Amino acid sequence: MKTRDERRISSPQIVSVADVRRLAQRRLPRVAFDYVDGGAEGEITLRENLRAFKEVTFRPRNAVAPGSPDLRTRVLGSDLSMPLLLAPCGFSRLIHPEGEVAAARAAGQAGVGFVLSTSSAYRLEDVATASSGPRWYQLYLVGGREAAEAALERAQRAGFSVLAITVDTATFGMRERDVRNGAAALVGGNLLAKIPYLPRLLARPHWLAGMIFHERRLVLPNVIVPRKGAMPLAEAPAALAQSVVTWNDLHWLRKAWPGPLVVKGILTGDDARRAVDEGAAGIIVSNHGGRQLDGVAATLRALPEVVAAVRGQAEVLMDGGVRRGSDIAKAICLGARAVLIGRAYMYGLGAAGEAGVARVLAMLRADLERTVTLLGCASVRELDGSYVDIPAKWAVPRR
Repeated sequence: MKTRDERRISSPQIVSVADVRRLAQRRLPRVAFDYVDGGAEGEITLRENLRAFKEVTFRPRNAVAPGSPDLRTRVLGSDLSMPLLLAPCGFSRLIHPEGEVAAARAAGQAGVGFVLSTSSAYRLEDVATASSGPRWYQLYLVGGREAAEAALERAQRAGFSVLAITVDTATFGMRERDVRNGAAALVGGNLLAKIPYLPRLLARPHWLAGMIFHERRLVLPNVIVPRKGAMPLAEAPAALAQSVVTWNDLHWLRKAWPGPLVVKGILTGDDARRAVDEGAAGIIVSNHGGRQLDGVAATLRALPEVVAAVRGQAEVLMDGGVRRGSDIAKAICLGARAVLIGRAYMYGLGAAGEAGVARVLAMLRADLERTVTLLGCASVRELDGSYVDIPAKWAVPRR
């Protein structure tokens, strides 16, 4: 018998990520939905991430019968059923009580990768137990190097195979929706500051009941600060601004982490080359989903420059704006080994928990399979730049 969440998300009217987004918007209080949906400042980059995919058009090979396409790929030693990983999304328990655990479980069942954020509300060991698929750990240096080293030791023991270090958080982006919605007050310790925002939460009793029933302290259990314990979530923004990642930190990380190192937050060829020179095995072209510096290039537009710059010396991935299987195909055509999705699966989590994430992944798989077939390919590994046209104004460097 299907659960309430499974019935909600399995409706035949739910055919796209946009449909799932609307479900999440109805279920979640504004503060939680906007935490996922919003971007920095005027949200220019947030919109550009989506628009860039519309500017790239396909060049299919017709009058062929490729059969059922092979979507499998291998990324930094991890075998994936399709070229996709779930991006690190901090404290997703605000979206659903099971948060990262539910998302990791769905990713494992779908055969795709899961990247756990340092800002997880669940212990990395619990997430590792839930996931049956490839799992990576994303690192912020909140809490300092000593706290980071302790987390890396735990991650290695728990079976996380790749470390992703985020480099675009010199300070916290100005996310205006969060400010207006009182997000900081709701996760802080001042009870009086929460009162003005409580009516909005009471308007979503199902969500509120889940939060209360699965009560956890608002702390980061994977950031254990020496002599202080787990870092409170409310302290994370200030700690992030005091722990800027620099190239020198990559020297230390190469010693502290024995596996592949991926640098997340690269948008230029120069930074991509520097990351490779510092020992990165992978690059994630990312603008943090438009949540940090507003007005930077869409990631799809930055992707070809980065691919050209690394000259095959590192695997290149990208995130930002992926909502359909055709978006995945376009990114692969422009040189990405795989994509990461954040908002897309978080909408699923908000709409129906694990079942919602599973539905999003199933829709993206069907989309990608259909797209690759219509392009006339037997495998995603056949995709390259000859299958797309890009705007002349992008001035993509030739490899």
